[in-house]
Amino acid sequence: MSATVLFRRGRVIDPRNGVDGVRDVLVQDGKVAQVSDAPLPVPAGTEVVDADGKWVLPGFIDLHVHLREPGEEGKETVLTGCRAAVAGGFTAVVAMPNTKVVNDSGLVTELVLSRARAANLCHVYPAGAITKGLKGEELAETGELISSGCVAITDDGRPVMNAALMRRALQYATQFGVPVMVHEEDLTLSAGGAMHEGPTSTRLGLRGIPASAEVAMVARDLVLLEETKGRLHIAHVSCEGSVRLIREAKRRGLFVTAEVTPHHLILDDRAVGDYDTHAKMAPPLRADRDVEALREAIVDGTIDAIATDHAPHGVLDKQVEFEKGINGIVGLETALGLTMELVHAGRLDAKRAVELLSHGPAKAFGLPGGHLAPGAPADITVVDPSEEWTVDAHRFYSRSRNTPFHGRKQKGRVVQTWVSGRQVYADGQVKESR
Repeated sequence: MSATVLFRRGRVIDPRNGVDGVRDVLVQDGKVAQVSDAPLPVPAGTEVVDADGKWVLPGFIDLHVHLREPGEEGKETVLTGCRAAVAGGFTAVVAMPNTKVVNDSGLVTELVLSRARAANLCHVYPAGAITKGLKGEELAETGELISSGCVAITDDGRPVMNAALMRRALQYATQFGVPVMVHEEDLTLSAGGAMHEGPTSTRLGLRGIPASAEVAMVARDLVLLEETKGRLHIAHVSCEGSVRLIREAKRRGLFVTAEVTPHHLILDDRAVGDYDTHAKMAPPLRADRDVEALREAIVDGTIDAIATDHAPHGVLDKQVEFEKGINGIVGLETALGLTMELVHAGRLDAKRAVELLSHGPAKAFGLPGGHLAPGAPADITVVDPSEEWTVDAHRFYSRSRNTPFHGRKQKGRVVQTWVSGRQVYADGQVKESR
């Protein structure tokens, strides 16, 4: 590893610091040392990265990743998930707690962190469970989880149906300054549903999940948030009604942030086609009007982050009847390409796209990085915005292949990823140092 790296004449897009133009970026000892309009001199022993025609960006941060370890290592491990992350340009990920040994204690948090240190690829920030065993009955030891290294609490994959318990979680988490991340789903409305309730579900004869299953819970939790003065982060927003409520809550000054996945921005419920389980997820793909509302929300600032909800599953989990298929798709290695579809279509400008992948998530969870000012961590993603490629699930670094985007043509690709000034991905190869 070279202690000094110079990124030469790339288009630097750093939304937090208002930078968008051709710059040199000098990295020393794992930190950004200088960003210059003019070409910088090359110190002796410096590694020079020719970034002409490329974008030099703050490393991407994913607030919503399932690494499956401990308990389901056949689907993903911390190591394989980190490989997929850096291949997708992500220098940091937040690991969800719904592993088979639930992360509801400091011991599990420390296990995840030890696996991340051994992988030595990207930063891994664990999220702890809101409730013990994700059962929604009793609060987990939030203080222990935070002191062990968790950056948020969530029962992701399951909603907290008990409103009194959710209220206490918001009150308690506020004492530690961490967000409560929520999976918004009223189980009394979604029970038995397999996809979005609409014309497609009717045509396929599948029981639908109404938008109200999400929107009603968003409304409840925003009421609780206003009362408790806590911090709320709404995961994988999928509905027009949710967008309206979040926009209004922000206007009134509530401390709420929200994320959307690339697949909810690109696909609607018609992607289910003829019972394609690779298009089965929670929340489900919604109607085209919901997709349009989400696209407007990432432009106007209602949505703070693009997060993948990377959810690896085995082949047999998807090769079943649609109703029995497990929800979720992998997303780390396709996130940039799908986001760039909106950029190339003129629906999202490049600066805002970068913000949603870097500074937005960093700010939402109070994480390091997400910008390139001097002194910032040298977590850097280099993108070729014009490179054309085709998604090939068989070449994923993830241990799983469950994606509806196999064979989809993309324009815009991650070509290098640097973490703390060390190159961890380049030329299609993860570069491990363990």
